[in-house]
Amino acid sequence: MILEQAIKKVSRNLSDLNFLDQRVKIQAKVLSPQEAIGNPEEYDFPLLKGKERIVEAKFRECLGHAFTDMHGGFQGSLKEVFEMPSSNNYRRSLQVATINALSRFLGKARNTVHCRDQEPKQCAIESVKKIKQEYPKVKKICFVGFQPALIDAFSKEYKIKVLDLDKDNIGKEFFGIKVLDGSKDIKESLLWADLILATGTTVVNGTIDSILKIRKKEDVIFYGVTIAGIAEFMHLNRLCFAKE
Repeated sequence: MILEQAIKKVSRNLSDLNFLDQRVKIQAKVLSPQEAIGNPEEYDFPLLKGKERIVEAKFRECLGHAFTDMHGGFQGSLKEVFEMPSSNNYRRSLQVATINALSRFLGKARNTVHCRDQEPKQCAIESVKKIKQEYPKVKKICFVGFQPALIDAFSKEYKIKVLDLDKDNIGKEFFGIKVLDGSKDIKESLLWADLILATGTTVVNGTIDSILKIRKKEDVIFYGVTIAGIAEFMHLNRLCFAKE
């Protein structure tokens, strides 16, 4: 599993620095929607609808965020975080947020804190520009995860399909695109696309491994802050324009 492999790599780095044996503490808290994303106005993000929350981990003044639908606070040692089984979304969100905070501390990752207010819309505009520049032959894109600002921007330039696991979204149309079932339609949709844009939250909900079994990692770009640290440690493509 990607997360388990990343934890092993991070743990080796921490062991070399003698961090695992120190009496250090990692604190994680759940942010309210306003703390996490502010007031983006134009779009109804999952955060604003109460579907998800952001877990914020803090390590020596460095912050790391992770989206999750199973949230809760935590305080304990790094060793405790990484030795707990990655058995549910709550535990995985703690581990991922912690990796992000540590990656920022170690200078391995930037953009580990979610953007706010009107920044998601600007991020979407910049994302389209970047994909056009770096992947000029791409015509069809499959989104794994419903991110309204990105889907709005990309639907004006590309043929796209959108997969999601939220039953309230599946079957509905947004920006002229019908949201497909992320469980039933995943293989067909991923194989249809020239490029995959997948939310980094897939590393928290455990679906990242199935995506990378269907398509090679060179064909997949993970977007957002959640996967910041893991993308660096596991050499995954990532798209994010968050300022922090």
